[in-house]
Parts: sequence; C-alpha cells; structure tokens
Amino acid sequence: MKRILAVALASACAALAAGAAAADAPPLKIGVVFSYTGTAPDNGLVLDSAMKAYLLQHKGMIGGRKVVILRRDDTGVAPDTAKRLAQELIVQDNVDFLVGSTFTPNAVAIATVSTQAKKPFCIVNAASTNVIGNAPYTIRLGVTSAQMVVPLGKWAAKNGIKAVYTVVADYGPAIDGANAFDQAFTSAGGKIVGEERVPSGTTEFGPYIQRVKDAKPDAVFVLVGAGAAPIAFFKTARDAGLSRAGMRVIAAGDALQEDALPSMGDEPAGVVSSLNYSAVHDSKFNRDFIAAFHASDNDPKHLPNFQAVAGYDCLAAIDKAMTSLKGSTDPDAIVAAWRGMKFESPRGPIEIDAHTRDITQNIYMRRTEKRGPIYVDAEFATIPGVRFDGAGL
Repeated sequence: MKRILAVALASACAALAAGAAAADAPPLKIGVVFSYTGTAPDNGLVLDSAMKAYLLQHKGMIGGRKVVILRRDDTGVAPDTAKRLAQELIVQDNVDFLVGSTFTPNAVAIATVSTQAKKPFCIVNAASTNVIGNAPYTIRLGVTSAQMVVPLGKWAAKNGIKAVYTVVADYGPAIDGANAFDQAFTSAGGKIVGEERVPSGTTEFGPYIQRVKDAKPDAVFVLVGAGAAPIAFFKTARDAGLSRAGMRVIAAGDALQEDALPSMGDEPAGVVSSLNYSAVHDSKFNRDFIAAFHASDNDPKHLPNFQAVAGYDCLAAIDKAMTSLKGSTDPDAIVAAWRGMKFESPRGPIEIDAHTRDITQNIYMRRTEKRGPIYVDAEFATIPGVRFDGAGL
C-alpha cells in the first residue's frame, strides 16, 4: 500500500509539474499572412472566425500553451509583400508557425521563407497541384484544383453529359483545374467541344456565353475563381437562357462559397458543383464547428467556407503534433509528426500524405438549392479519399 501511495504521489507531482511548466511556457506564436483587403477581404475575416472557433473549443490552448495569433495583410496577389511579411514574422516576432495564404503565388513565396528559416508552414489555400514539393517544412490542408474537379468530370460523364464547353479563368490554378477536368471527363467517355480562356476577374461574360449557346453542348463547365466573376457568370448564363435551351451548368465549388451565395440571388439555383466542404455538411463535428464559428464571428451573415475550414484544421494539425511531442516546436519533429497524420475535420476525415505532405480528403458533389430563405450547397454524393492530384486511394 505504501508503494502504491508513493507511486500515486509521484504521478500527481509529475502532473502538477507538467502543468506548471505549461503555464510558465511563453505563448505559442502563430503568424498568419492572409488577405484582409484587396479583392478578397472577407476571406481574412472568415478565416479569423474559424481560428477563433478552434481556440474557443480548446480553451485558448494549443499543445498545452496559450496562443497568440499575429495577423498580417498581404493585400491580394502580392508575393513580394507576402514574403516580406513572413520574414518579419519570423525575424522580428519570432513566431513558431506560419499559416496562409489566399493566393497561390503568395503561398509559394511564404513556403520559400519557411524553407530558408526551417519554420513549419500550413497552407490554407493554394490550388495549383505542384506547390509544396520543394518546401520540406510546408503542408497543405486546403484543396487543389485537380482534387476539386476530377470527381466532377467523372460524375458528369456518368450522368448523361456527353459534350461540355469549358469557361476557365486565364491563370495558373484555373488552367491546372481545367486540364484535370478535361482529362477526367474525356477518359470517362465525354467530349470537350470548346474552351474559353477569360481574363482573371472579368465580369463580362456575354460573348463567351453566346459562343457556348452556339456550340449547343450538354453542359458548360465554369472555373473562374471566387468573388464577382462567378456571380456575373451565373447571371449572364441565366439571362441567356442556357437551362431553357437544355444546357446544364456545372462548376468548380470555389465559385459557390457559402459566404458568397447571399450575393448571388437565384442565379446559381440547381448548379452542380464539387468541393471538399459545404457549410451544411451533415456531421456533429461540423455542427459543433458552426456553433463555435458563430460564437466567434461578429457578422451573423458570415458562414465558414472551405478556406476557413482549412485554417481551423491547420490549428488542429499544430495542436496534435505538439501534443504528441509534449509541447515541442522543433521543426523537424513537427513535420515528422505531420507525415501520415489522420484526424476528423468539419469537412470529414482528412489525412496528410506521409510522402507528399499534401492532403487526402473527401470531395462532395453538391447541388445549390434553397432551404428556407437561403441557398446552400447541398451534398448528394461523397467521393472518399481523393488525393491532391485528383486520384483516389
């Protein structure tokens, strides 16, 4: 009995000492480089609320330490600015981790800094396939264009769509996605009957839609990014009567982000899209996340989008790695802990590939439909275990 009491007392002392050490440890510093102004200002606000939601659910702690998040505004597509901000966060603020960014060029710039400084970096959004291969301290928890649209191409070919006309923004990630969609659709028996490359951010789709109508495809596939461009595209397509002429619209899911749907009116009703997340994803984990998100957000109209969920999961990945390492932030140990890591997310199960450090996740087929007073991206099919290059496990 004395021996048992001694062991119990030693265990209790060790736990108290560990707790005291955690309490005495300096705050964990996470540097976020994201867009708070420019063409996508709401992205930063929604990301902030998602990270606050994680901290709310975990009592403000990650890896046993209090957390300080240092936010920096990259102002838009500005890789030089993103690089400078990442360097300042490391050198001047001594952050332990980096999180970002809204745009692929910025993510590549931050990843370069991460590599030079051996500072772990978690990418929230950078949709080009080949981004992190030469960045050994970087992981990606967002979604790639190929991952997003390959399931859509296969679905279209299997669901009566034999001929597709594509309308694609003329920038890297969109072209990457268009090539992946084309290959998936044609390899499943479909035919691409025309393609339009449109200036990034354009809102003038009239001439392109007219060429689509003239070609008379079964469907038009649109990948023009987020913001004003998809709003204008869906309105032009509806005004031109594509659906009345028997032509369907299918889209990369980033065009139908939840926080943008209220600005689109009835225009995207019935559009089928594919993405790794919907705010109405039916799981307790997601419902709990939504509740914490609303508790953390000042604007009741905001809903988390796929980038917000990736930011939430970046904090989860940091937390799980540090916890497994008993609070260590050693960069090589952190990356080793990330390799092969699996955990549940508001979007469903995710895995960080042990070799590529990229994400494997479910992709959902969604249909934009009205539920009560609002439109949502209602999931109707799940494609499990899709790799970053669009391939399944």
